[in-house]
Amino acid sequence: MLRYIVWRITVMVPTLLVISALVFTIIELPPGDYFDSYVAELRAQGEGVDSDRIEMMRKEYGFDKPPIIRYFYWVGGMLRGDFGYSFEYELPVRDVVGDRMWLTVLVSFVTIIFTWLIAFPIGIYSATRQYSWGDYGLTFLGLLGLAIPNFMLALILMYFANIWFGTSIGHLMDPQYLAEPMSWAKAKSILAHLWIPVLIIGTGGTASMIRRLRANLLDELHKQYVVTARAKGLHPFRALVKYPLRMALNFFISDIGSILPAIISGAEITAIVLSLETTGPMLIKALQSQDMYLAGSFLMFLAFLTVIGVLISDLALALLDPRIRLQGGSTK
Repeated sequence: MLRYIVWRITVMVPTLLVISALVFTIIELPPGDYFDSYVAELRAQGEGVDSDRIEMMRKEYGFDKPPIIRYFYWVGGMLRGDFGYSFEYELPVRDVVGDRMWLTVLVSFVTIIFTWLIAFPIGIYSATRQYSWGDYGLTFLGLLGLAIPNFMLALILMYFANIWFGTSIGHLMDPQYLAEPMSWAKAKSILAHLWIPVLIIGTGGTASMIRRLRANLLDELHKQYVVTARAKGLHPFRALVKYPLRMALNFFISDIGSILPAIISGAEITAIVLSLETTGPMLIKALQSQDMYLAGSFLMFLAFLTVIGVLISDLALALLDPRIRLQGGSTK
């Protein structure tokens, strides 16, 4: 096990280097850079452009150097904890993402817990009572949750909240706390606003998990070892939990690789619709404006979480399912 972990961590280093090169190349592919976009925006607004100042800023941030040199500067800075400078916000990347990062983690973590608490009981109920009226009703609700996009559900809730209650359900806090430091009043405002994005973002994930858990559990319940256990008089609850449910959770464990980066990226489109103070809208805006260091640092952090999540899921699967082994070998 230890040898496998060391080998996987060693492989992560060249993997992340390749990803960093791809990220930098893709961000560099569009013509121009952030300063070209900035100049075009100023001209579109009818404002004057100080060409000397723009050229000075290009030299100050190294944009007069070849892309390969800037790439190595960027990678070397990340190794030292320096993620670069955000031109859009005129702040270091670390300062820009500070508050938004923990708000994104909060929303995503609560959404994951909400998804698990709802999906597991419903999935188990549907699998153990196949083709019952309850199964049909829950299946219909699950398909409905999968069919409705999260951003559309957000628009519907915003409309009815405005029509019925005359209030807006956007943002993660009341407007007066947006630029304020954290306080007890601001924390209570965040908790009061939190349930709306959690409900909207968690709908699709809950429906998807219900369907997959039901399908996997049904497959296990029809296997011979479960039939034998029931024939020997094993209690129905133990016959369900001891092996079938455990084996049916493989998909859930394998999803850890995608859950970790999702915690940081958040539901970008839904966050834009609801005007949430999370990192998703910031990432999209950085990509649109070619704020390369902000966008690149985000994407590299997501890549790092992905490779860590895949490692964790592989190790957890080996512990959960005795049929899975980390090392190949002959079996008798």
